[in-house]
Amino acid sequence: MIGSSDARNTRRRRPARTVARVAAGLLLGAVTAGAELVLLAAAALLMAYSLAFSRGRRTVPGVVADTTRAAAELERRRLRTFLDERGPADYGPLRALAYLVLRVPVGLLGGVILFLLAYGAAMAAELAASWWITGDYMDGIPPTPWIVVYTAVFGLVLLFLAVQGLAGVAALERTVARRCLGPSPLEEYERRIARLSVTRAQVVDAVDDERRRIERDLHDGVQQRLVALGMLIGRARRAGDADRASDLLRQAHEESARALEDLREVAWRVYPAALDGEGLRAALETVAERSPLPVEIGYAVPERPPRAVETAAYFVVCEAVTNAAKHSGASRVNVDVTGSATMIGVRIEDDGSGGADPAGGGLAGLARRVAALDGEFAVSSPPGGPTLITANLPCG
Repeated sequence: MIGSSDARNTRRRRPARTVARVAAGLLLGAVTAGAELVLLAAAALLMAYSLAFSRGRRTVPGVVADTTRAAAELERRRLRTFLDERGPADYGPLRALAYLVLRVPVGLLGGVILFLLAYGAAMAAELAASWWITGDYMDGIPPTPWIVVYTAVFGLVLLFLAVQGLAGVAALERTVARRCLGPSPLEEYERRIARLSVTRAQVVDAVDDERRRIERDLHDGVQQRLVALGMLIGRARRAGDADRASDLLRQAHEESARALEDLREVAWRVYPAALDGEGLRAALETVAERSPLPVEIGYAVPERPPRAVETAAYFVVCEAVTNAAKHSGASRVNVDVTGSATMIGVRIEDDGSGGADPAGGGLAGLARRVAALDGEFAVSSPPGGPTLITANLPCG
């Protein structure tokens, strides 16, 4: 019960922290907007001078280009820190200058709303003090019940409007940054097409690698056992002694059981039947049962994801657990799978010695598999550990 109470208190504190962070970001944005207004005035004079005396060869002076790009980068850091804006950036001096021209009035508007909020809070505190502390009624109006209710309702309405204004300014800040500093829709489409072309080629390579691995497993494992099984049966047929023949048949029976086990292992590594039948959670529990290391599975996905997402998540976990057991010297592995209707997150951490190479065959294949679904894959494995592998897989 203590843990549940702490979780509820944490959830209550998060909105307050978010509001405070956004308000701090808008206050800082208002301050930078004032400085940028001065910068734009100076830039206008320098650009006018450049247009007048450079004969059109250079429309943006170097000092203006450098300063505006630095200011735009500063604004991107502010948006990333306080407003969680992490969109891609692709802009030059002219687009940076256009961004500053558009965001200065937005930043000043946020400052005005914050000032009105502070002024309203000060007036409310002064009114309450005059009514119930000092007795010097503001404007000579006593705190009758109807006056108190009227004032409270009016103040709450103004507070609601001010908060909505701050939310609108924050959204407008993000929109202006994306439109001016981010890639254009055409550039975004071109990048996506290029990325999909590369991903398609990588998927073909990954499929070929998987086929070669299956062939190697069959050749080095199952095929060798079947050859040994055939030799044992042949020797049993040629044995003249019944006891000798019985012993050879017993060995052949044991070898057939081992061959069947190897064949099941190969089939399980190709595609586990539990993934189709019972879903990702059951397949991951099978991975934990078959692993030589203790594997703790955390699964918090409200509904079953698409089959392609399930398959990619399964192979990410399976390969990561296999690598930890073979190469890291870890004593345990923690797997967490979380998700929603739009995104599945996979996190695998072991306490091994680290040093995993993201460009290695297994991890590179996982990266290609995740990229094929337009997902994100990351490996953090400093020397000495721990190794952390994460994958974010969109469901749409």
